[in-house]
Parts: sequence; C-alpha cells; structure tokens
Amino acid sequence: MDVDLRKLRYFVVVAEELHFGRAAERLHITQPVLSRQIRALEHELRARLFDRNKQSTELTAAGRQLLEDAGPLLASAQALTLRVRRAAHEASTFTVGFMPGITVTGPVRAFSDRHPELTVKVVRTSWGDQVQAVHEGLIDVSFVRLPVDHRGLTLRPLFKEPRVAVLPAHHRLAGKESIGIADLATERLLQDPDAVPEWRDLPDRLGVDGSAPAFRSVEEKLERVATTGGVIVLPLSTAAYYTHTDVAHVPIDDIGPNEVCLAWSTHRNSPLMPEFAEIAATRH
Repeated sequence: MDVDLRKLRYFVVVAEELHFGRAAERLHITQPVLSRQIRALEHELRARLFDRNKQSTELTAAGRQLLEDAGPLLASAQALTLRVRRAAHEASTFTVGFMPGITVTGPVRAFSDRHPELTVKVVRTSWGDQVQAVHEGLIDVSFVRLPVDHRGLTLRPLFKEPRVAVLPAHHRLAGKESIGIADLATERLLQDPDAVPEWRDLPDRLGVDGSAPAFRSVEEKLERVATTGGVIVLPLSTAAYYTHTDVAHVPIDDIGPNEVCLAWSTHRNSPLMPEFAEIAATRH
C-alpha cells in the first residue's frame, strides 16, 4: 500500500490543531472535504486515527504513532523535490553556505573563475540549520562547524581553530590570558550543551540556563551574556566576527579546537561538490 502524501499532510494539520474546523481553514479546504480525506486515510491504513466527539478531537494510539512517523517522511519528500528542482537548475547556479566567522571569499572567487557559466551564491547559516539546508537542497555545499549529524553527508575536513569563552566585560575572568573549562563550572551555560561536550564532564557545573529562551542567533546569545550574565563557548573566529563592547572572550586552553568541514549531500552526484572542496581545502 502506498501512503498518499497529501492525505498525510492533512492528517498532520488536524493532529496539530485537534480541531477539524481550524485545520480546514489552515488548509484552505472545506471541513467536509477534510473529514472525507481523513476517513479515506484511516480506511487505507485500517486504523482509527482520531477519537472525535462534539466536545473534542483526540489522537488515538495509532494516530500518535503516525504523527511521530509523518514528520520525517514529509520532510524527506520535500527534500527530494528540492533536490530534483536543484538538479534541473544545476547548470546555472551553485550555492555555498557558511557559518558566522568563516570567510569564503577566496574559494568562491576561485570557483567562479573556473566556472564563469555559473552564478555562485553565498548563504549565511546558523548552528540550527547548517546541515538542514544541505539536506533540503537549499545549499549545494556548506562550511559547517562540528559536531554535526554525519548521516547523509559527505564531509571534507578543512581547518581547526581554538574555542573561547564569551563573558560579560566586567566578569572576574575577563582579561585573563587563558582559562580552563573548570573555571566556568560556576557559570550558567547559555547554549546547547551538545556544542560544548566538555561541559558535561564537569563534576560541579552549574548547568544550562533552562529559563533562557531558545536563541536563534549568536547576536541574541551575546545580548543575553551582556545583559544578564552567563557564558557561551564559541570558535575564535566567530567571537572575533562580532563587535560587542559589553562582552569579552578568553581562550580556553584545555578543550579541543572547533573543526570546520565542507559538507554536501551524499545523494548529489555532481562533480562540482568535490571540485569546490578541493579549492576550499587549498585556501584554508
């Protein structure tokens, strides 16, 4: 049996809203049409997905399982579509992603000189989307900072750089020549601890600031450090990239460096990716 992706999208919206009327409005279809599509999906799957009465709409156990599995399936289908569209236009454009602090001018210019028939674009990424953009086909190659999920990616190591602690400018550690990671144990970490694996090994660490909102950018993290305290750990080039008079950065001498790699999808067979990787490797 083949699952109809359109019905699956309809199901996800209903599962998110738990209200057929609101879901129909989001989907720009009528409620009777939506109800028929959901009943058809239940018939195809031979499972009831919703418990529905006049007061409420709730997911069944089968519905909860389908919702869990639907996200990756729909994302994969969208990524496939984007990759096909990208391949159709591959002869004219090439897009390079980069993280803050990484200079890509040299490799991009050299690649453009080799391929005057291409329009080479650059797109800034973030910690949260540096890999996702590659998988979704929005970017052909991307300069990524490890650690990342390697699945589905080809990675070409480029260079390593020290990591620094970013602290309020008036902090007791600001201005020191260097510090150890243990010096930060009493500070509150304002970032995903997966970005600082060494943090987890501190026996007496204060922990991650659970009250802090999810930060979407380095700028937001810097403002949080400056206004309310706390610490973030960044690659040196990222910390140097931003000018902020109310924060300071100090080298951490007992943790490993940040590694930068060039990443592209293993599903892409174009020779342009490894060619760009060779250029990037010789210019960093």
